Amino acid sequence: MKDTELALGVLNDPVFNTGRSPFFGDLLPTRSAQVVLGREVRQALRAYEPAFRVRMEDAVARLPVASPWPVTGPDLVFRAAADLLLHPDAAPPLRRLMHRAVHGGVLVRQPRVWQRARAEVVRAGLVKATLAHVRERRRETGPRRPRDLLDTVLLACPDDRTDRAVADLYRLIHQSVVRNVGYALAWSLLLACLHAPGGASRPWPWPTDRLVREAARYRPMVWMVGRRVPRPLDYGGIRFPAGTILSVSPYLLHHDERRWTGPRVFDPDRWSRPDACGPYLPFSAGPFACAAAAVAHSMVGTAVDRIGEGARLSVPPSAVHPVVTDAAVPRPFVLHRTTAVLHRTTAS
Repeated sequence: MKDTELALGVLNDPVFNTGRSPFFGDLLPTRSAQVVLGREVRQALRAYEPAFRVRMEDAVARLPVASPWPVTGPDLVFRAAADLLLHPDAAPPLRRLMHRAVHGGVLVRQPRVWQRARAEVVRAGLVKATLAHVRERRRETGPRRPRDLLDTVLLACPDDRTDRAVADLYRLIHQSVVRNVGYALAWSLLLACLHAPGGASRPWPWPTDRLVREAARYRPMVWMVGRRVPRPLDYGGIRFPAGTILSVSPYLLHHDERRWTGPRVFDPDRWSRPDACGPYLPFSAGPFACAAAAVAHSMVGTAVDRIGEGARLSVPPSAVHPVVTDAAVPRPFVLHRTTAVLHRTTAS
């Protein structure tokens, strides 16, 4: 849908939002079970944030002067969140497979056939290993407290969920965290370097929060938000039969000239002017908006701060139109990051 008012009306329509969130599909039996799992995952991510900041600093310290993006974004997020995704004492081969998936094209649908074939090989190994580890966890006895996101999923899921359903839920959440935060980080850095006043190599003048918000407005990674119409409904004078997939584009809503001031301009400072901002839904809107959106925003900001701290960043002239498959990710670019070396002299 392109009309902003109509699109927002659809997203907030209680009838349209009847039933379960399409994000989880049929993996959970009820909407209440989806809400419980979403809440528990959000709380786990929030509790891990202090550790994420420390581990992101360690991961950034190992960045080369020139790093390939956008894949470095999910790579950094995986390294910083690895102990939350799977606790350190659990199945090292599975953790290696998860990291391999970051570079193997599993996080987003690949545009070329050979890339998709390669990704399916990696995905098949990851599915098998995750399922085996879920079965192992379920055989554990004694008091339980969440050690990682897999335990969070296990404890929040109804007991009647199959091992395969639990494994699929865990992989879905794991990949969403790494993908969404990682690629949002890539967009933030690319756009900041290209649009910083006075030249890309200078530190940008905007607060991190505004920068991250504007990047998610200017190039939202979630390109389309859609679900099936639960029963025949009329929107904008058009009759939609039950089962029709009705989609809304955050990108179009974020660039509506009637609701945003200068929407084609990358302007983080617009977020200090409420009258310059329109409807903002980088992670959907209404009842099915992402439960962890605020935490994801905070994690992106943490990573941006760690990468930019004490460093000069630049990118070569780059295209900012995305590669669009099941998400909108940046085209490949190289980020140059140089840090000052401080020499201490001692007076004799």
